[in-house]
Amino acid sequence: MSYTVNLIDFPDAPPDVIATAETRFRRELDKLLGDNVEPALKAFENASESSADELTKDEIALAASWAKAYEAAKTAGFRALGEADEAYFEVRVE
Repeated sequence: MSYTVNLIDFPDAPPDVIATAETRFRRELDKLLGDNVEPALKAFENASESSADELTKDEIALAASWAKAYEAAKTAGFRALGEADEAYFEVRVE
């Protein structure tokens, strides 16, 4: 499984600061989801586009695990950076 993490819309941050934030984010996501990053992200995307009755209990649980892990990873990624209103971490499966 291969995926990339990019910090988007964090103005005026030097490249090394951005790289460190992305590394912290990815490390936390890997710690919380392990090999389930890709399936959890896909489940979350499916849940966002579907109604609850179209999803299995496992898909709902996996989507919820993504949401929880993403928030924890975001907190880790933004640690020592402060907040930027529009900034977020983009995760793309390759």
